Amino acid sequence: MMAEETAGQPKVVIIGAGVGGLSYAIALKTQLGCRNFTIYEKGDEVGGCWRANTYPGCSSDVEIHWYSLSTDLNPNWNKSHGLQPEIQEYWIALSKKHNLYPRLVFNTKVISAEWSDVHGRYDIISEEILTGRKIRDTAEIVISAVGVLEIPKIPSEIPGFGTFNGFSFHSAEWPQGLDLRHKRVAVIGNASSGAQFVPHLAADPSIQLVNFIRTPVWFNQRPHILYSDSAKWAFANIPFVMRLHRAYIMFKFDWPSLWSQSPAARERRRQAMQQYILDNTPSKYHDHVIPTYPPGCKRTVADSGYIKSLSLPNVTLNFDGIEQIVNSGILTKKGEILPFDVIVYATGFIGDQYPVHVKGLNGITVQGYYDAHEGPTGYYGTAIPDIPNFYMLAGPNTGTPTSTLFVEEVQISYSLQLVKPVLDGLASAFTVKAGPTDAYNAKLQARLSRSVHSHCYSWQRTGGIGKIFNPFPWGVTLWWWWLRRPNWAHYTVIGGKRWARKRRIEGVFGLLKVSACVLLSLAYARRAALLPLFHGRLRGLKATIVSTLMHP
Repeated sequence: MMAEETAGQPKVVIIGAGVGGLSYAIALKTQLGCRNFTIYEKGDEVGGCWRANTYPGCSSDVEIHWYSLSTDLNPNWNKSHGLQPEIQEYWIALSKKHNLYPRLVFNTKVISAEWSDVHGRYDIISEEILTGRKIRDTAEIVISAVGVLEIPKIPSEIPGFGTFNGFSFHSAEWPQGLDLRHKRVAVIGNASSGAQFVPHLAADPSIQLVNFIRTPVWFNQRPHILYSDSAKWAFANIPFVMRLHRAYIMFKFDWPSLWSQSPAARERRRQAMQQYILDNTPSKYHDHVIPTYPPGCKRTVADSGYIKSLSLPNVTLNFDGIEQIVNSGILTKKGEILPFDVIVYATGFIGDQYPVHVKGLNGITVQGYYDAHEGPTGYYGTAIPDIPNFYMLAGPNTGTPTSTLFVEEVQISYSLQLVKPVLDGLASAFTVKAGPTDAYNAKLQARLSRSVHSHCYSWQRTGGIGKIFNPFPWGVTLWWWWLRRPNWAHYTVIGGKRWARKRRIEGVFGLLKVSACVLLSLAYARRAALLPLFHGRLRGLKATIVSTLMHP
C-alpha cells in the first residue's frame, strides 16, 4: 500500500526525528498531503534531545505552551515548564497520532547526501548503528533536522583525560538507572544542563557534590508553576483560552527584543540579576559568582533551584581551575587533589561543525561553505547557496532566548513553499543565490558586532572568539515577518518553466481580483462613473492577459 501511495512522487528525506524533524513530517502530511518521505534517526526512538537528555531535572527553559507544536497544542501540561519525560511522551503521542512510525528508520545515521546533476536528486548513504551496514537511498529533497546542539563537547583537552579510574560521562549521555547515593561526584560546568541536574543530585544528602566552574553565568529566576485542574479544564474547553495564554507567553518573551534597550535599562537589568545571585548564594562565593561579561553575551541560565542548592552542606563550588584529571579524581591548579567516584561533564555541545557530509552543486559542501565563511553561515539559517532542495531547521544564527520550536515552525512554513513546486512536478529544484545570502549575513554580522554577543568567549562563536554564528539578534516577531514567504528573486529555479508560467497566471488572476475589488468600491462611491471606468480597466486587463499567455 505504501508503494502505491508514493509511486511517482518526489521523495523527501528528513535527517533526525527530534522536534524539528517530526514537525516537518507532520506538516508534509497535513499541509501538502505528501506521503513519500523517510525520517532517519540515529537513536532508537523519536524525540531528539528529549530522548537523549535524561539527566535528573531536565526540562524546557521556555514555558511549555509555547514549546508545543502550534497545530497540536496540549491542554494537560502539568506545569509551566515541561519535564523531559512529559515532553518525550508528547512527541511519541504525536508521532503515533500522525502515523509517522512507518516512515521512521531508527538506529540509522545519515553519513552523506550528494546531489546528482544528472538525476536531479540526492544520493544518500546511511549506516546502521548496531551493525555498521550501509544503506543507500535517493531523494529529491533533504531536510536537515539534526539540531544545533547535537554533538556533546567532551573536554578531552584537559590533561589526563581518560585516566580517571572512576565512572565519567557527559550529561547528554546520562546512564539509565545510575545510582549516585553515597558517592563523591564532580560536576564540570554550571550552564543550562548543570544548573538543572545539580539541585536534584544535591537533594540527596548522601551525595557529596563539587561543582567546578571556570566562568560564572547570569541567571534568570524561572520558577516552575503548577497548572491547576481548573486551568487545564479552561485550556481544553473554553475557546481561545489556550491560544491566548500561548500568545501572552510569546509577547512576554519577545517584547524586550523588539525594542533597543537604553544603557540605563541594561544596567538596571544587570544590577537586578546581580542582586538576585548575591541574595541567594553563600557569601563565601560572592567574589566568584558574578560574571564579568554583560548579561546576554552567553546564554542566560534559567534558575529552577540551582542557586538555592548552593547553600546545602553537601554542595561545594570550586573556582580553582582544573590542572589535570588523575586516577583518583581531579588535580586543581592550586595543587590540591580532590578524590571522586564519578565525574559528570556538563560541558555543552559543539556548535560550529555540521555532522553530515552534504554536497551540492560545484562540489560545495555544507561544512566547506561554513569553513569558507569563517563559521556556520546560511540564508536565514535555512538554505545554503549551491545546495539545491536542502533546507535546514535551527541552522546558523537562529538561536533566540524564546521558543526554538516556534523558530523551526516558521522555517517549516517558509521552506514548504519551496518544496511544494518540486512535489507538484512544476520545478526540479531551488537553490538560494550567493548575493542575497551574503547581503543578509553582512547585515546580520553588523548587528551582532554591536551587540552584547561580541563581549565574551562563547560556544556561539567560532573558536570561542571568532564569528558569532548562533544568535539571531532581532525579535522572533521579525523572524516570522521576514520568513512569511520566500523572496523568489533570491532563488535560482532549475527546471521551473511550468512553475514560472503558473506564477504568471496566478499573478494575472491576483490582479483581476484586486481590480474587481477596486471597481466595486468605485461603483459604490461613484455609480455614475462606473461604465467608462470599467471599459478602460477591462481593456488594460485584456492586454495584460494576452501578453502573459503569449510570452509564457
